[in-house]
Amino acid sequence: MAAESDGWAGMGWDWTDAADVRRRLDEGADPHRWSGGRPLHRAAAFGSPEVVAELAGRVADVDALENGVTALWEAVVSGKPDNARALASAGADPWRPSIGGWSPGRLSLAGPTPDLFPVPEGVRLTDTEREAAEEAHRLTTALGTFHYDGTGLACVAGIDAAEAVRRLEAAPADEEVVDELLEDPYQYDMDESLGIIGVTSVPGGCVVTQPWGYAPQMPGVLTRLSAGTVCYGLYANPKSGNQGSIARHGTLEGWDLHPGGGPYEKDTPEEVLTSYLYRYNAVAYSCAFAGLRPTDARAVVGPPDVWVELPQRDYWSH
Repeated sequence: MAAESDGWAGMGWDWTDAADVRRRLDEGADPHRWSGGRPLHRAAAFGSPEVVAELAGRVADVDALENGVTALWEAVVSGKPDNARALASAGADPWRPSIGGWSPGRLSLAGPTPDLFPVPEGVRLTDTEREAAEEAHRLTTALGTFHYDGTGLACVAGIDAAEAVRRLEAAPADEEVVDELLEDPYQYDMDESLGIIGVTSVPGGCVVTQPWGYAPQMPGVLTRLSAGTVCYGLYANPKSGNQGSIARHGTLEGWDLHPGGGPYEKDTPEEVLTSYLYRYNAVAYSCAFAGLRPTDARAVVGPPDVWVELPQRDYWSH
């Protein structure tokens, strides 16, 4: 049903106005359909508890699925505890298994509101899951918040900055050139600035960074860095969003991934937990994937341990 005929025309992604939603429903808006999706799922993620409660009282099944998940799952994953409580009060099942075997209730035990629902006897996190949740809290707190649009990263497990420089056959960068770049990197042609990267050792490995470009995520960089190990590449594309990639043992395994998004319908249990713990935090996700444990954001925002210049070669055919 098209948006023009389902009663939700012009709603967009803001589902917080309970009076407007109630008026639309009273005038015949379909509580089950919005632009090809379900209004209750949109409200669970982007609305208010009042709107969630209104819609939950009008639908035939409060646990109906969209893309394999319930509205309650959307509320939990989106960090909307009040919406989750409203759904549970309307009869939604917190313990219904979903993606990767996780239920919304059990997943919430790993997040900031572990007391969101009364927990049935015997339901708990494993020691491994609890440790992952604790590390996620530590890592996201240590990194803090900062602007990283336009930044390229490669998070490499098990090697330090010196080994990364050796693998890339990079040379020390000219300090004056680096200083000029840092003042205004975007006044330079990309061909001039793309070859200069920063490298920093952190607990668990190292981070290769470029605050103004995608060089660390180029296939030829990732495959060289990942020999005998694994690395996760990130380019925070200002135009299209975060783009992730995985290289393992010198081979590119994943490309055009979406760190900080998800969880997605076909994810493994481990991927579901990681995506939930690092939702909306692509940098922390990239570090966690590679097992890096930085104690602050310096490896990303600078200054790095060393600035180096990549040798000229084809980094795309690798």
